[in-house]
Amino acid sequence: MIVLKQGFFLLLVLVALAGCAVNPVTGRNELALMDIPVAQEIKMGKQAYGQALQTMGNSYPDKALSAYVDKVGQRVARRSHRSELKYSFKVVNDSSPNAFALPGGFIAISRGLLINLENEAQLAAVLGHEVAHVTARHSVQGMQRGALLGATVSILGGIAGDYGYGDLAAQLGGVTAGLIDKSYSREQESESDRIGIDYMVLAGYAPQGAIELQEIFYRKIEGGANPDWLTGLFRSHPFSKERLDANRNYVSTKYATGKSTYGLDKAAYQKAIAPLLRTRQAYELYDQARRLEAKKQLDSAIATYHKAMQSAPEQGLLLSGLGMAYLRKEDLIPAKRYLLKAVQVDAGYYQSQMGLGYIYLQNKNAEKAAHYLEASLQLMPTQQSVFLLAEAEESLGNRRKARELYQAVAKAAPGSKLGRVAAARLQKLGR
Repeated sequence: MIVLKQGFFLLLVLVALAGCAVNPVTGRNELALMDIPVAQEIKMGKQAYGQALQTMGNSYPDKALSAYVDKVGQRVARRSHRSELKYSFKVVNDSSPNAFALPGGFIAISRGLLINLENEAQLAAVLGHEVAHVTARHSVQGMQRGALLGATVSILGGIAGDYGYGDLAAQLGGVTAGLIDKSYSREQESESDRIGIDYMVLAGYAPQGAIELQEIFYRKIEGGANPDWLTGLFRSHPFSKERLDANRNYVSTKYATGKSTYGLDKAAYQKAIAPLLRTRQAYELYDQARRLEAKKQLDSAIATYHKAMQSAPEQGLLLSGLGMAYLRKEDLIPAKRYLLKAVQVDAGYYQSQMGLGYIYLQNKNAEKAAHYLEASLQLMPTQQSVFLLAEAEESLGNRRKARELYQAVAKAAPGSKLGRVAAARLQKLGR
């Protein structure tokens, strides 16, 4: 009972300290539990951005496509309320239709959403909507509410800090997932729709593109037609027929006299996303192979990965998928061959590096194992990579570093099998 009273007292203190401030973008009064400086907002977003891209297959490996999406995004962002931010727009190599924005201007759109759009104005509408989430600081608002309801503000200081292996649990546990998967309210979505439309129109795009985008969304989810959309974009961005009607009304009312048709050319857009169209079949096979792996049908999955590579042999994610499938089958020779090629094609994907680290560890080459595992950790810290690196350092005689790494895993996942093994190894090494 005493604990409850203390917690309630702390909550009252936080409510008393919290104030309200007018958001200059939305014009609404909002909770202002604490002021999060722009520099800290950027640092939070930047840290989560790299990890988010890694968990979704990394960036799509085509410079021309990346430049095209960035050009459209920057054109819209320059017209935003926070045009001084250094916005980043990436194409994430994931088949599920998705887009997300992180604090500080870090924005991504998935391969799976890009390929379902029909023109550049629709793309501008997506990116304008995400820019609006940034300018309205919707993610920051969510963190402030979470701090108040949880009666703690520690996470707001912690997530902008520099993490070492000892803080692995905090780094992996809540920051990235909380920012990426945070579901926006219907009010925030409607707000971002309106602000995003304003941004794209100011950038010269036809507002009709925003309505066409909403119509695509409606067709995809009407009657449960495409379940992938509900688990992708609309998991965090709730959609409804009312939202479509509201946007139609907003455009017809505010931009009734607008004559712009800029960005509605379908042929020009198809040319711009040609790299995605060329690899579409290969990634459909890749997704099929992953589903087979999930069903423990490794031989069928490997055969399907090979079919995918026949039409797109230089795609690092396909090579990595095939190599990891062989690794799960414990067939280390082809696993090593394909993972080495995956790293040659794209050294920036953590899973390829981690897989190679494991293979070299099994082959008793701890030095090479440590090299690849360190590279994996730089890209995406995981409990598995830290544990494997601890084993490599122990084999190399670096007992102090091995202890630190085992301790990090034991601290991050004390109840898991890996955490218990790490704790046992730590005890065995002693002081």
